[in-house]
Amino acid sequence: MPQISQDKKAADNLKGAVFMVAAMALFAVEDTLLKHVSEHLPVSQILILFGIGGTAIFAVLTWQRGERIFNSDLKHPALLIRSCFEVLGRLFFTLSLALTALSTTSAILQATPLLVAAAAAVLFREKITAGRWALIALGFVGVLMVLRPGLDGFSPLSILAVLGMIGFAGRDLATRAAPKGLSYAQLGVYGFAMLIVSGVILLAWHGDIVMPTALESLSLCAAIIVGVSAYTALTFAMRTGEISIVTPFRYSRLLFAMILAAVVFGERPDAMEVAGGAVIVASGLALMITARKRKSR
Repeated sequence: MPQISQDKKAADNLKGAVFMVAAMALFAVEDTLLKHVSEHLPVSQILILFGIGGTAIFAVLTWQRGERIFNSDLKHPALLIRSCFEVLGRLFFTLSLALTALSTTSAILQATPLLVAAAAAVLFREKITAGRWALIALGFVGVLMVLRPGLDGFSPLSILAVLGMIGFAGRDLATRAAPKGLSYAQLGVYGFAMLIVSGVILLAWHGDIVMPTALESLSLCAAIIVGVSAYTALTFAMRTGEISIVTPFRYSRLLFAMILAAVVFGERPDAMEVAGGAVIVASGLALMITARKRKSR
């Protein structure tokens, strides 16, 4: 029986890792599609259309599961906080996709788990050793290597990706405190609905509306389907294997993003960007490995 249990755990971990890699590949494709569409359509319009499509799909999934879209959990403070951070993350991340290099945006996004770990120590009083704090600090050094503040390679627009990362980190932290009874489909409805809110906020500031071409409409529809699939695969990954084993595969997103950025947009990140991305990924992986060892004791 113990051998069967171990075999099942190994199989679940493998399945979870496959789901995670698939989710990261799909997210990279979604980012590429949205960046392509943003060359012609305003970001506000993209957010609204993307949000409407994703919300509709998850609403149907919620209905099929026999769950209620609107319930008392919507009033839970953690869910309200999550929604605010979702708006912050989606708004600035999409702006970063539209205005900066895909590879740069993706590299900075990889620091999200590091920020979550640091904030969890403060908000949830999780114990973090001096060594783990050093790894978190090293990860943020990697972010500075990508940003290069004060140097010729620095672009102020890169701050958009940092703000997006902060939004996503806050969303992830609030999700941990959200009511456990909410399913991935319900959270998907609320998450994509915040894209609509983000788009409306941006539309109020920059009110241009452009009629999308047939190709742009097709690209947006593809991005919605890919985005929903990525979100679902991510949920399956986190619920299938051990989190400490499955989560490190999140970093495969950077590899997919850099490949797509080079093939689709002709981007060629310089040595400093590549080194900074490597530092972020290495520190994140080391942080997760030390967390796993600590739990196994």
